[in-house]
Amino acid sequence: MSITRRKLLAGSAGLAAGLTLGGGKFGIGNAFAQVAEPTYTPEAGASLRVLRWVPFVPGEEEAFLANTRRFTEATGVEVRIDKESWEDVRPKAAVAANVGSGPDLVMSWFDDPQQYPDKLVDLTELGEYLGARDGGWYPGLEGYAKRDDKFIALPLCAIGNAICYRDSHMKAAGFSEFPNDTAGFLELCKALQANGTPAGFPHGKAVGDGNNYAHWLLWSHGGKMVDENGNVTINSPETLAAIAYAQELYKTFIPGTESWLDVNNNRAFLAGQVSLTANGVSMYYAATNDPAMAELAEDMRSVNLPIGPVGESVELHQTSTISVFSHTKFPEAAKAYLKFIYQNDAMNDWIEGASAYCCQPLRVYESNPVWTSNPIHESYSRASASLRPNGYAGPLGAASAGTMADYVLVDMFAEAVTGRSSPEDAIASAERRTARYYR
Repeated sequence: MSITRRKLLAGSAGLAAGLTLGGGKFGIGNAFAQVAEPTYTPEAGASLRVLRWVPFVPGEEEAFLANTRRFTEATGVEVRIDKESWEDVRPKAAVAANVGSGPDLVMSWFDDPQQYPDKLVDLTELGEYLGARDGGWYPGLEGYAKRDDKFIALPLCAIGNAICYRDSHMKAAGFSEFPNDTAGFLELCKALQANGTPAGFPHGKAVGDGNNYAHWLLWSHGGKMVDENGNVTINSPETLAAIAYAQELYKTFIPGTESWLDVNNNRAFLAGQVSLTANGVSMYYAATNDPAMAELAEDMRSVNLPIGPVGESVELHQTSTISVFSHTKFPEAAKAYLKFIYQNDAMNDWIEGASAYCCQPLRVYESNPVWTSNPIHESYSRASASLRPNGYAGPLGAASAGTMADYVLVDMFAEAVTGRSSPEDAIASAERRTARYYR
């Protein structure tokens, strides 16, 4: 199914009509009527700098830059886009916040804004307006962007994480269907290794893939870093069971995954070194855009991560928010920019350009035809609705953000599976490190 700008704009027009009439697909007309549309007038001579992560899907960046150019054409405000690697956005943003200079806006990860909420512009007025207009924010995404009921950032997207695998290799390993539970998944990985087509998941400090994998390992076995009150609970039988499972999986992996960053599993899969990993949909499009990988692309499938002993799907997805630093000289211009890129046609264009890589932050965009344009997109379409925040089961804040930024959970699994520490010692180390943040 091809997606055209006409179809997207027609969809946005239909949604707008529904909102105006007080109905619409999501029944949000009344909420919209109760929230006044804010107006922001850029300051005279305003210009902006935006720090964002390096894109993995060219179409996503193209759409983002196109929306930015349209904003400049409409307002005269020049916007400079600076790009940094996924791993470097976090420290660059933290430095900017703490020294009070640098970019005006940042596209950051997970609960990073919670590390410096007093250094950010209050976006509550705009956040409440957009939520009312567009069917509401997904709760998991919204939680990352709010502190004490105030928006310190705007939810931008969830980058869906799903198992990507070679269908022919799975069948050659003796499986007609992909197993949906962790026990069956381990057996599949053992069979793939025996056939010389192993799996591979990052145990290195990968902002996205490493954290996604480690949190799934823990949560699928019923473990959690902290309880609802923020008490450290990582030292538990459930965590020990998760490590035991991770050790068995690690035995089936290609060597070297303990040093993998976010690019390494992509490269290994596309080079034919592994036939199963977890990644965003970007890996599929990297294959489809290379004629030499046509056979591999045709053989690729995606599926959500298996369900463990906990009995339900529990996944962490890479989550990005966009916020405005309080040191900006042009806060009104910054808010005008945000309002512009969250217009229905602009957001639809961006979601389309991302080709299912960026799952929408607001429910109204569930109807974007990108989600039904290719069967491989289905596993990624549920990311915003299904994500569990990394601070589970406690509140998001400086402690959860610090623990994530310090790779406490990632390191715990890496130490145990590689044999650098016993499972018990790895857990004890994670407990001590976590307790430094949750005081």
